[in-house]
Amino acid sequence: MNRRQLLGNSAGLGLAAALQRSVGAELPDRSAAKRSRPSLAPQPLHPPAEGQISVAFLISDDAVVIDFAGPWEVFEDVYIPEREIKNPFWLYTVAENTKPVRVSGGMTVVPDYSLVSAPLPKVIVIPAQSDPSERVLDWVRKAAKTSDVTMSVCTGAFLLAKTGLLAGKAATTHHGAFAEFALAFPDVALKRGTRFVEAGNVASSGGLSSGIDLALRVVERYFGHEVAVSTAYNMEYQGLGWMNPESNDVYARPRKTSDAHPVCAVCQMDVDRARAPRSSFGGRTYYFCMETHKKMFDADPAAFTDSR
Repeated sequence: MNRRQLLGNSAGLGLAAALQRSVGAELPDRSAAKRSRPSLAPQPLHPPAEGQISVAFLISDDAVVIDFAGPWEVFEDVYIPEREIKNPFWLYTVAENTKPVRVSGGMTVVPDYSLVSAPLPKVIVIPAQSDPSERVLDWVRKAAKTSDVTMSVCTGAFLLAKTGLLAGKAATTHHGAFAEFALAFPDVALKRGTRFVEAGNVASSGGLSSGIDLALRVVERYFGHEVAVSTAYNMEYQGLGWMNPESNDVYARPRKTSDAHPVCAVCQMDVDRARAPRSSFGGRTYYFCMETHKKMFDADPAAFTDSR
């Protein structure tokens, strides 16, 4: 799935309302990053005394690979030598049924469980994906009642918001879907320019790679800062967004657009001026990457122009 398809899926949702691990190795000094980061409110999670923490990855057709594979790798790479079970997380995929699903880029994934057979998880990961059925939404609502964290990645926030679990809470999503999300879910406090947002037992991350940061944050909440640092080190992941979610502030402001270099007025994607659909509003011409976004703009132009 390319960015156009990803944002096309979000429009549909909105419109429908094994490494060798070595913790003994010398780790890089991240004390400066720790000192400079904004203070994150302590929200510890409590792992079981024994056994593993179950993590369900909810997938469907068009699920974006990095949205679920990034967090999957984070949880897979956690290694705690003093525990009887060295890897504290048990990972599995869940879909409406166990038929193979075709995810982004044409990859085929066979789900481990259906909605009916899936064990209740302690962590739920919701990537960007196809418009969910009511059965999927009901499963998330039920599973979230006993989960420690229900987290969305990228435009998976649309699915999470449709369950009602984000109502009255803060959340974020892919920067190209900010306007759509705010329009579709006015009862959710959208936060722009942040890697992730935590709101009680639900959390949401920005686009794509942001899910890795949110997953590392979940690891930190369960097992502490040093375990999360060790996990990132073993992954050769040098991003520090999991320690400083405000590092995404480059996305807090819309991209500049002009007739010479237009971007879509809805998702800010680059467009071909000669071929792009267009509309006029307030004496200006606006361009769009797809007809769906033009229709959204035409229905409420002020929603996409007030912030510019």
